[in-house]
Amino acid sequence: MKRQLGLLFIVILLINPLPSFAATPLDTVRKEINKVLDVLRDNSLKGESGKKIKKSKIRTIANEIFDYGELSRRTLELNWKKLDAGQQKEFIALYAKLLENTYADKILSYSNEKVIYGKERQMSGSTVEVQTTIETAEHKTIPINYRVILKGGEWKIYDVVIENVSLINNYRAQFREILASKPPSALLETLREKVGGKD
Repeated sequence: MKRQLGLLFIVILLINPLPSFAATPLDTVRKEINKVLDVLRDNSLKGESGKKIKKSKIRTIANEIFDYGELSRRTLELNWKKLDAGQQKEFIALYAKLLENTYADKILSYSNEKVIYGKERQMSGSTVEVQTTIETAEHKTIPINYRVILKGGEWKIYDVVIENVSLINNYRAQFREILASKPPSALLETLREKVGGKD
């Protein structure tokens, strides 16, 4: 009888598997930061060629963890609807490239700084801010908070707050100023010029 009940239990599990739970926001951010740190600490990647490989690997990690669509929509706010579907797609790609060009060299200049993980702060039902601090060799602390959103059972970064300055808020003002007097095509042209042909 016990054996029959055991077999029945296994069959039920196979038909209705137990729900899988997403990693916590903190666990997710820690995992992705550790991936980046592993790349930065790879001493086999040296010189300009090594720098390019590191940059490519970090880009792949960023593409996996960042929700550039969410970042783009929140940055443009109501102006997002001024762009048609094709323009929205191009904006997302150009914005991601702009952020990479702006911050890649700063990330690659990493020199064994320590990452200290803090608390999770609930922002809404589906969004959380993960607080971290970078401690330099000179014992200077730089607060970097990652704002994540739960989508499809996974936490994705949609904003980064560096020393109390949000990426979204920083670029929102710049893009809003352009769209206040010019069409979306002008914003896209400005972004194309900014990203240029950089790797």
